[in-house]
Amino acid sequence: MSIHEAGLAAGRIDIEKLTIRLGEGKQAFDAVQALDFSIAAGEFVCILGPSGCGKSTLLGALAGHLQPSAGSLRVDGVEVDGPSPARGMVFQHHTLLPWRSVLDNVAFGLKMQGIGKGERQHRARDFLKLVGLQDFAGRWPNQLSGGMQQRAEIARVLINRPRLLLMDEPFGALDAQTRSRMQELLLDIWSQVRTTVVFVTHDIDEALFLADRILVMSPRPGRFIDDLRIDFARPRRAELLTRPEFAHLKRHCLELLRHEEGRELPRLTPLGLPTSDHPPLRIAL
Repeated sequence: MSIHEAGLAAGRIDIEKLTIRLGEGKQAFDAVQALDFSIAAGEFVCILGPSGCGKSTLLGALAGHLQPSAGSLRVDGVEVDGPSPARGMVFQHHTLLPWRSVLDNVAFGLKMQGIGKGERQHRARDFLKLVGLQDFAGRWPNQLSGGMQQRAEIARVLINRPRLLLMDEPFGALDAQTRSRMQELLLDIWSQVRTTVVFVTHDIDEALFLADRILVMSPRPGRFIDDLRIDFARPRRAELLTRPEFAHLKRHCLELLRHEEGRELPRLTPLGLPTSDHPPLRIAL
């Protein structure tokens, strides 16, 4: 099976009036509250918000690990009622099995599906090549750098052909240079598999660089306070971060995250450029 066949032509998300309540008794609280949104199949969406706003809680519900307290959460029209390989999750810290080789880690999901050794290893090598680790198939996870471990983790998830790739700050523990390279690699991978990606981050630059859309969340209880369409051309490279329109969008996101009730926010055109009554902003990154 080729890499291009690995993604499914599906992955639409529809959420209506979603509330997730955590804790019990007097300690209970709404982590997210009355969320309404849809994500088209194949979109790359970043959820941006401050720490503790419910971003990871929402991702956990999409993965099927948390049950809504109210409202509905559907993928391709079917209610999410538990975990599934069709909704793959990548965390900040990898979950590779230390006693298995990189190749066997990537192939492990196929083994659980009963696929024969030859076939699963063939597919695993395809995905290792996709993430640039074809020469490290026989290594142990602890012999890889942090960035390489996350690449192996992404391959391990993608080999299951997920409709959704759910990513919870997957590059947050990496140094700045490695993080930048991983962002570019992720976009290259996504351009080939085109699965739906929901990527949680609190880093504005990361969200602007990666996303088709950014859903900006308020402090807890998490609500969406903006839905930004990001129309920068693809493929994207690091030079994008120095462009004036990138700086303008970054300032807008900063203001959203510092939002005070009743404060008027700058209005943007679909390209993220200021409207005529807001002159261009020149902000050093």
